[in-house]
Amino acid sequence: MFENLFWIGFVGAALALVFAWLQKNKVMRASEGNEKMVKLASAIRSGANAYLKAQYTTVAKVFCVVFVILLIMAFAPGNLIPKVTPIAYLTGGIWSVLAGFIGMKIATNANARTANAASESLNKGLNIAFSAGSVMGFVVVGLGLLDITIWFFVLKYLLHYTEPHAIANIMVMNGMGASFVALFARVGGGIYTKAADVGADLVGKVEAGIPEDDPRNPATIADNVGDNVGDVAGMGADLFESYVGSVVATFALAGTANYGWEGMFLPLALAVVGIVCSLIGSFLIRTKEDATQMNLLTSLRTGTYTAAVLSAVLAAPLCWFVLGGTGHWLGVYIAILSGLIGGCAIGYFTEYYTSDNYKPTQDLAAASETGTATIIIGGVSLGMKSTLTSILIVGAAVLISYFASGGSTAIMDAGGAFSVSFNQGLYGVGIAGVGMLSTLGITLATDAYGPVADNAGGIAQMSGLPELVRERTDALDSLGNTTAATGKGFAIGSASLTALALLVDYVNMAQSKTVAAGGAALNFTLTSPTVLVGMFLGAMLTFVFSASTMNAVQKAAQSIVVEVRRQFREIAGIMEYKADPDYSRCVELCTKGALHEMVVPALLAVVVPIATGLVLGPTGVVGLLGGVSVTGFAMAVFMSNAGGAWDNAKKYIETGHHGGKGSEQHKAAVVGDTVGDPFKDTAGPSLNILIKLCSTVSIMFSGLIVAFNLMKYL
Repeated sequence: MFENLFWIGFVGAALALVFAWLQKNKVMRASEGNEKMVKLASAIRSGANAYLKAQYTTVAKVFCVVFVILLIMAFAPGNLIPKVTPIAYLTGGIWSVLAGFIGMKIATNANARTANAASESLNKGLNIAFSAGSVMGFVVVGLGLLDITIWFFVLKYLLHYTEPHAIANIMVMNGMGASFVALFARVGGGIYTKAADVGADLVGKVEAGIPEDDPRNPATIADNVGDNVGDVAGMGADLFESYVGSVVATFALAGTANYGWEGMFLPLALAVVGIVCSLIGSFLIRTKEDATQMNLLTSLRTGTYTAAVLSAVLAAPLCWFVLGGTGHWLGVYIAILSGLIGGCAIGYFTEYYTSDNYKPTQDLAAASETGTATIIIGGVSLGMKSTLTSILIVGAAVLISYFASGGSTAIMDAGGAFSVSFNQGLYGVGIAGVGMLSTLGITLATDAYGPVADNAGGIAQMSGLPELVRERTDALDSLGNTTAATGKGFAIGSASLTALALLVDYVNMAQSKTVAAGGAALNFTLTSPTVLVGMFLGAMLTFVFSASTMNAVQKAAQSIVVEVRRQFREIAGIMEYKADPDYSRCVELCTKGALHEMVVPALLAVVVPIATGLVLGPTGVVGLLGGVSVTGFAMAVFMSNAGGAWDNAKKYIETGHHGGKGSEQHKAAVVGDTVGDPFKDTAGPSLNILIKLCSTVSIMFSGLIVAFNLMKYL
C-alpha cells in the first residue's frame, strides 16, 4: 500500500518550491535604493557569480574523475556496485549545486533591498532579509524531497527494483554525490569568506582604525562576496546533503528493521509534514519598530518553535497511520519527539553560548579588558565547555530513540547477525534525525537571513546611509550570528544521528558481502586491533582536516593583508576619499586562494576511508567511522560556538560596552573575532559533511574493500 503513496513527496516539494518562488518575487519587488547602493550590490553579485563559476568548474573536474571510477566499478566483474550507482552519485551532486546556487542568487539580490528597507523601518528590513532566507530554506527542502521522490519512482517503476533495501542502498549513493559537492562548497566558500574577512578586519579595523565595511578598505567587496559564496551557497549545499542524507539513511535502516515500505514512507511523510509546519511558522515572524535584539530573537523563536510543536503534534497520527499495524508506532513517535526536542534544545544552548544577551558571551567581552590573549583564551574555553550540552542532548536522543523504538541490549542474534530489535532501535535513531531536520525549511530560513543582513550593513556603510540604518542592520546581523550558530548546531546534531545510521548500514553491507564471498563473519568489537587502529585514524582525520582548512584560510588571508597594506601605502588619497581602492584585486586573490586550497581538504574525506579499508579491511573502516564521528562532532560544536561567541563579543563591545568602538578592548575583540572566523565558518561547519561523506564513501566502496584488503592475506 505505502509504496503507492510516495507521490506525496511531489506534493511537499511543490509546496516548498512554490512558497520559495513567492518569497523571491516579494524580495525582487522591493527597491534596491539609490544609485550607489545599486552599484555596490551589482559588484557583489558579479564577484559571487565569478567565484561560483570558477569553483564549480574545479569541482566538476574532480567530480568527473570519481564518476569515471564509479563507472569502472559498476561494469567491472564481481558486481562491486549496482550499475545505476554512478548516475545516482551524479544527480546528487547536481541537486546540491542547484540548492546552493539558487540561495546565493536571491541573497545577492536581497542585500541592497534589505538596507533600503531598513532605512524605512526595522520590521521592513527583517521582513526582506527573512524572505530571502526563506527562499534558501524552502528551496533546500523542496529540492531535497524532489530528488528523493524522483529516484524512488525511477528505481521502482522504471528499473523495477522490488526490495526496499535495494532501493535505499542506491539512494545512499545519491547522498554521496550531494555530500561530495557540499564539502567542496563549504570548504571553498569558507576559505574565501574568511580570508577576506580576516584581511579586512586586521588591516582596516586594527591597523588603520577605520570602521567595518568602510569604502576605503580594499577588502570590503571581497568580504561581502564571501558572505554569499560561503555562508549562503556553501551552507545551502551543506544543509541539502544533511536533509537528504538523514532521510535516505533511515530508508536504509527500514529494510533491516523489517518495516519495509512503511518504514521508508514514514520519513518521507514526516518531511512533508515538516514543510507544512515550517510554512505556518514563517508567517509568525515579525517585530516592532523599537525592538531590541532580544525582541528579534523572540520573534524568530516564535516561528521556529511553533513549527516544531505543530510537527510534534501531527507526527503522532502520522506514525499511527503508517506503523499502527506493526505495534511500534508509539515508540517510533517518541523517537521523533526526541529528535525534535533535541534539535530545539541544541538551538537554545547554542544561543546561550553565542548570543550577547547571555552571560557567557558578555563575560567573554569583559575578557578584552586585559588584552587580546585573555579574550582568545576565554573563547577557546567557552567553545570547549559548550560541547557538554550538545553531546549530552545527542546522547540522550540516541538512547531514548533506540530503546523507545524497540531496541535492546541483545545486539546479535543466534546466527551472529544483528538482531531485529537492534535494527528496529537504530531505525528509531534514524527517524530521530529526520525529526530534528523536519522543520529545516524555517530553521534554515532564520540562518540564511544572517548573511543578507550582514551584506545590508556593509552596503549601508559604504553608500553613506544614516547611522540609524546601520544600527538596524547591525541588530539584524548580530542576531544572524546567533541563528547561524544555531543552524550549524542543527546540522552537526543531525549529522551525528545520520552517521550512526550510515555506519550500521556499512557494517551490514560489509558483513553480507564478506559472507557471500565465502569469508568468516567479521569481528567489529572494540578489542579488535584493526577497529582500534581505525578509531585512532578517524580521530587523526578530524584534526588533520581541521588543520588543513584553517591553514588554507591563513594562507589566503595573508595575501589579503599584504594587498590591503600595499594599497593603503601606494595609492595616494585613499584615506582622504580622494582615490578609490582596487576592490577587484582582493576579489581575485580570494578566488585564487580558495580554489587552490580547497582541493586537498575535500579529497581527504574520499581518500582516507578507501586507503584505510584497503590496508585494515572492513573492520578498520568501522573504527575510522566511529573515530571521526565522535571527535568530529565535538570539534565542530567547539569551533562553531567559540567562533560565534567571539563575533558577538566584538559586536557587544561595539554597542558601547567596555570602551566601545576604537578602544583597545575593541581591537582585542577584533583579533579574537578573526581567530574565530575560520573556526565558525570554515573548519567547524565542514566537519559535519566530513563525517557523513566518510560513511557514504565507505558504503560506496565496500565491495572493493572486501575484495582487495591486505588483512585477507595475514
